[in-house]
Amino acid sequence: MKPYPFSGIVGHDQLRLALLLCAIRPEIGGALVRGEKGTAKSTAVRGLAALLSAATGADSADGAGLVELPLGATEDRVVGSLDLQRVLRDGEHAFSPGLLARADGGVLYVDEVNLLHDHLVDILLDAAAMGRVHIERDSISHSYQARFVLIGTMNPEEGELRPQLLDRFGLAVDVAASRDVDTRMQVIQQRMAYEADPDGFAQRYADADAELARRIAAARDIVDDVVLPDNELRRIAALCAAFDVDGMRADLVVARTAVAHAAWRGAHTVEEQDIRVAAELALPHRRRRDPFDDHGLDRDQLDAALSQAGAEPPDDPDPDPEPPGGGQSVDTNSSPEQKNSTAKSPQPLNPMGDDPQRPASPPSRSSPNPSAPPSKIFRTRALTVPGVGEGAPGRRSRARNATGSVVAAADASDTGSGAHGLHLFATLLAAAEHAPGAGPLRLGPDHVRRAVRQGREGNLVIFVVDASGSMAARDRMAAVSGATLSLLRDAYQRRDKVAVITFREQQAALLLPPTSSAYIAGRRLARFDTGGKTPLAEGLLAARELIVREKVRDRARRPLVVVLTDGRATAGPDPLGRSRIAAARLVAEGAAAVVVDCETSYVRLGLAARLAGQLGAPIVRLEHLHADHLTEAVRGAA
Repeated sequence: MKPYPFSGIVGHDQLRLALLLCAIRPEIGGALVRGEKGTAKSTAVRGLAALLSAATGADSADGAGLVELPLGATEDRVVGSLDLQRVLRDGEHAFSPGLLARADGGVLYVDEVNLLHDHLVDILLDAAAMGRVHIERDSISHSYQARFVLIGTMNPEEGELRPQLLDRFGLAVDVAASRDVDTRMQVIQQRMAYEADPDGFAQRYADADAELARRIAAARDIVDDVVLPDNELRRIAALCAAFDVDGMRADLVVARTAVAHAAWRGAHTVEEQDIRVAAELALPHRRRRDPFDDHGLDRDQLDAALSQAGAEPPDDPDPDPEPPGGGQSVDTNSSPEQKNSTAKSPQPLNPMGDDPQRPASPPSRSSPNPSAPPSKIFRTRALTVPGVGEGAPGRRSRARNATGSVVAAADASDTGSGAHGLHLFATLLAAAEHAPGAGPLRLGPDHVRRAVRQGREGNLVIFVVDASGSMAARDRMAAVSGATLSLLRDAYQRRDKVAVITFREQQAALLLPPTSSAYIAGRRLARFDTGGKTPLAEGLLAARELIVREKVRDRARRPLVVVLTDGRATAGPDPLGRSRIAAARLVAEGAAAVVVDCETSYVRLGLAARLAGQLGAPIVRLEHLHADHLTEAVRGAA
């Protein structure tokens, strides 16, 4: 079945343009596409691969096609490794290429790139930027060409990319489903027509796709000859400085993208409109300094920065009496056409030639409560789960998983060792010990040893926050909110899934279902209702119920319950007895817990310490949660 044609995609003009520019100049560093599910992210990438094959005149079998990287791929599978079969069988030192070699000349697509291991993302980005892969490991010294268009797609609700990895992607585009009824109708009609007759539907757009492929090929032919004048280069440098981006990568990406956009227009010189398009694609994701920062680029600020960046440089202290051209730099904002270009997006933003239709920004959530804004976010002390788990790779608690360091070897039949992968050296030693004497080494099934690795895992961190009247004093609630946000940021950095439960009045509420997105969590915590009685038992029971549900989905991910409370329980009959029973039920689920004592009164009642005892958990005073105050990490009781 033919892929959905690139020209048949409705809307998403900025997404399509970003993909086309990366196809014209892969050195841009690829594109990251972020958006909710069902927004044609994968459809656009597969359509681009077909265009690229046509533009290069190659079949996908020749390399210029689409190579998809599965999330479970290992580093050897990605970059290649020693061919053990040929080494053991023929004694030949041979190299077996990986997926990056197959992607040469085509598109390397990583769906849910935010769930890929960080070290693999680093490898992909290095290869995309350099166009080659260099391997120096396991007695291998090898290099091969890998010029491909790297495209990663992700749903932010499933977790964010680390900022240092986000910056490595050349371009980033946020996509959302249109809220316009006519546009949504057109999307449905197009998709149903494709599903009814894929070949016939593709044929309807064959000419349009062929024209796009021709334009890609033509742009590739001239891109190396496009001139970037000094005044526009100055504009790029001034623009990146104005937006206070880190390092020089942003300047280089904007310059490369502007050159590619000029080639896409068929021009031989970069102009301001090319720089504007490049800035819209290359700068938004580089402005985030914190996981709670908003995405995007303010267009008014971009207009002002472009105008300022295009101003003449300061006069030389000893200028030439008659410099070339009258000593004046070209002011690209002086013409009416250029002034109008800052009021709306330039026409080349739409690769199909239609009027651009920018989706309306989704409504923002409530702003922080002005009566009790969260206190300043800080670096928190490490809260860990005791023992050794086997959960998803992360940076919190000790675990045996595939990304840890090798600490031992285990027999292949030992299923309880938590081993991952082959321990080559131990396998060869085992074969040598049982060798009959002189002659070639022969490996048998009994000689295989697996590597026992120990690293770190991410946990399910459940914040249970007391939002009752006992905690509702302005300063106290601000401190609790700030501490919760600080713990959330720590959980984001340690690759945890997080959930937030608040309790007040007579019940507990799941404010945030388990997610890996600190940004979404921060928005949910920006404001929540406070006051009323303190149903502590309901908060603990809600945490237990959430743990039971999540065990069905991911049994290996161990939970850590962080309770932020002053320990009071005032709701319902026998509140203290009910909270004691609820704590016992939570402990019975095997959940590790930490109690953050939020009591701030001069006379301390010690109720939070009593709760910690019932949970078998360590207790941390709110003011001692800062990492600056600790000498060693907090560890829960076994």
